[in-house]
Amino acid sequence: MRLFVSEGAPGSLPVLAAAERAQGRAELLISTVGPEDCVVPFLTWPKVPVLQLDSGNYLFSTSAICRYFFLLSGWEQDDLTNQWLEWEATELQPALSAALYYLVVQGKKGEDVLGLVRRALTHIDQSLSRQSCSFLVGETESLADIVLWGALYPLLQDPAYLPEELGALHSWFQTLSSQEPCQRAAETVLKQQGILALRPYLQKQPQPSSLERRVVSNEPEEEELATLSEEDIATAVTAWEKGLGSLPPLRPKQIPVLPVAGERNVLITSALPYVNNVPHLGNIIGCVLSADVFARYSRLRQWNTLYLCGTDEYGTATETKAMEEGLTPQEICDKYHVIHANIYHWFNISFDIFGRTTTPQQTQITQDIFQRLWNRGFVLQDTVEQLRCERCARFLADRFVEGVCPFCGYEEARGDQCDKCGKLINATELKKPQCKVCRSCPVVKSSQHLFLDLPKLEDRLEEWLGKTLSGSDWTPNARFIIRSWLRDGLKPRCITRDLKWGTPVPLKGFEDKVFYVWFDATFGYLSITANYTDQWERWWKNPEQVNLYQFMAKDNVPFHGLVFPCSALGAEDNYTLVSHLIATEYLNYEDGKFSKSRGVGVFGDMAQDTGIPADIWRFYLLYIRPEGQDSAFSWTDLLLKNNSELLNNLGNFINRAGMFVSKFFGGYVPEMMLTSDDQRLLAHVTLELQHYHQLLEKVRIRDALRSILTISRHGNQYIQVNEPWKRIKGSEADRQRAGTVTGLAVNIAALLSIMLQPYMPTVSATIAAQLQLPPPACSILPTDFLCTLPAGHQIGTVSPLFQKLENDQIESLRQRFGGGQLEESLELKAKASPKPAVVETVTAAGSQQIQVLMDEVTKQGNIVRELKAQKADKNQVAAEVAKLLDLKKQLALAEGKPLETPKGKKKK
Repeated sequence: MRLFVSEGAPGSLPVLAAAERAQGRAELLISTVGPEDCVVPFLTWPKVPVLQLDSGNYLFSTSAICRYFFLLSGWEQDDLTNQWLEWEATELQPALSAALYYLVVQGKKGEDVLGLVRRALTHIDQSLSRQSCSFLVGETESLADIVLWGALYPLLQDPAYLPEELGALHSWFQTLSSQEPCQRAAETVLKQQGILALRPYLQKQPQPSSLERRVVSNEPEEEELATLSEEDIATAVTAWEKGLGSLPPLRPKQIPVLPVAGERNVLITSALPYVNNVPHLGNIIGCVLSADVFARYSRLRQWNTLYLCGTDEYGTATETKAMEEGLTPQEICDKYHVIHANIYHWFNISFDIFGRTTTPQQTQITQDIFQRLWNRGFVLQDTVEQLRCERCARFLADRFVEGVCPFCGYEEARGDQCDKCGKLINATELKKPQCKVCRSCPVVKSSQHLFLDLPKLEDRLEEWLGKTLSGSDWTPNARFIIRSWLRDGLKPRCITRDLKWGTPVPLKGFEDKVFYVWFDATFGYLSITANYTDQWERWWKNPEQVNLYQFMAKDNVPFHGLVFPCSALGAEDNYTLVSHLIATEYLNYEDGKFSKSRGVGVFGDMAQDTGIPADIWRFYLLYIRPEGQDSAFSWTDLLLKNNSELLNNLGNFINRAGMFVSKFFGGYVPEMMLTSDDQRLLAHVTLELQHYHQLLEKVRIRDALRSILTISRHGNQYIQVNEPWKRIKGSEADRQRAGTVTGLAVNIAALLSIMLQPYMPTVSATIAAQLQLPPPACSILPTDFLCTLPAGHQIGTVSPLFQKLENDQIESLRQRFGGGQLEESLELKAKASPKPAVVETVTAAGSQQIQVLMDEVTKQGNIVRELKAQKADKNQVAAEVAKLLDLKKQLALAEGKPLETPKGKKKK
């Protein structure tokens, strides 16, 4: 194998120090390359350090390379090392990268640099002090020590940035820096230049953005103090001793849920999913799952909470789906409403109402709002040129036209909005438009339509936004999207369509038209509530008493943050408007997008068939929730997060805490006599719990999940350091200590149970049952860490919470959901069709599938031609030709064409 490193590249330090472990156990060639050298053939940018394995594979991650060298030496992995490596990647590196950049590139010094990393340095020092060990994981040097030393060395080699008061850190750093492998690594990378050797490397890095602070806000934040005060500790101990008696009384359940004067009334909506399709994982995390977490959290806080959603059922999308399946639009709605409801039930979404928009209440409310807008002069009439597909004999709804965006050139822009640049589009503005149903080119026809006069409402909207945004938790992307629309100036927006399936327009001369689905779909929240209770106006015409939270993906922001508020403001009927608009970015699938037609990605009805429990799906989707930027679902990452965070961290801690009670104390929580270290742990857990509350109150759902895992790590470290399994066999004092550690640990497990409830409700209920938590501890989320399981409390039977995911299991699922579903479908169709001995026939696939396959054939054909032109290796060419032939076979099958058995070449 071959290790590529570079002078001045910080990541080369730990890998060179760790490489000593591989000496004598494997043949290792170390090559020093220039900073601009591309050593990996399939990467177009420089990347070091890199380890090329004998198999031809490459390792890019510094910690992964170091881990590989340690594994070669016979080192066995352990939980504590994994926890340190994750902390180094997620907490230390962001702070350290900024500090090095400010020091070396910007020339800042002193506290401007040290302040960025002081909290991280203090954490290492305190961990070393608590363990009374020379190294991070024990008495011998570990993988964690080498990785952290290598990261810190460029900064801490200067004594000015190694605070004297951090004695344990100082000793640890000096011990490692004096070892020969570390000295040689430093000499190779820094070349006697010290930290200045990193300047060429750091100058090529992007300027670090402001580090995320611990105080929660969508505005600039101040850094939290890193150390605990005596007051923090005393307050935590006092709260602990009060126990469950300090909790407020459980608020009685009421049906229907209605606002209560003097209470916090929280109204939560998820964007209404189109009824004509099956939601994929991105749809689920963007709307219903995110809202469900917040709804569950709100109920645990004893806030008066109503959570609603439903299927959006009107529009051309439904008509077209009905045509495809040979059903009426109503039958399609009935069929897919049940599919949606079943999927959300399996994902354990806790709707108070899951309704639909094809109801008399929807017609009544929509027509009332329209009449009020019409009477007040906020609706215009105009002639519209529309696209009509002559082959399908219908006007095309915006979403059933695709073409080139006139603004940014994106080739798959819809007729109403471009997914790439986010701009609204009139379908006739698209370049090279195509009917999505039949792929023919539509023609332009004229028709009379109604428009919402948004320019006339713009001042009202601006005034409302000015009052709302300053004290709200609108996500940054939602703020940006609305402001960009206002900056460009609002334009009248068409609110009618030439369709039959929709809410009728109550205006003479427009009897043959219906309302555009995006005008009346947002009124669906009101009509769904009206189907739940005839007192719906107490929620929707009560802005003084109701806090409205609306959850959606970012493409829905203009309609919820602009069109709906303008309609409600123009209606002048005291409607409740959104207080907090929570928008996610997009969730992608592996390296691409979800595609039902291509069989790519996991859709809601398929997740149930994977054998992976719903709570695991919930956890992983929330862990990767695209809060600040797009994220991607990854099967490999799902396996890693399940096996590390759930199995080894969270599940391991809760199971050990409960098992110690059962095994050592007969199933009864032992007496607890807290030491000063125990009291500090109470304070740390309390601070993390309060941070969890701060995050969720700001709807920072993904980040709040990290707080749960952090508390669990605190618990694991606490058990590991105090070793109750050893102390229980010792003196009376040791046995007493074992009891205290066990009692405190099982109380942390009880706290984690209720903190988990918004994220993993089934797992939360399982923990509660195993620990036999008293009812208040399962229903009210405290703001302080309380002793919920006092001495003498009897727990139930403890069993593991999570199962390990295996590589072969995940690889099978990756293949199945990476396009394999389309292949399986085609194979089944082929098997089901009668066929002669040498000819395969198949029912023709959908036009979208055929187009996708045609594109793939063209793309693969270009690859083959390029390889032949370059006179590439024959084996490489043959492999790509085989792929091309396979794609052509799939295309022929999809088109229903006979595919003859290929004939062999004639011998010359």
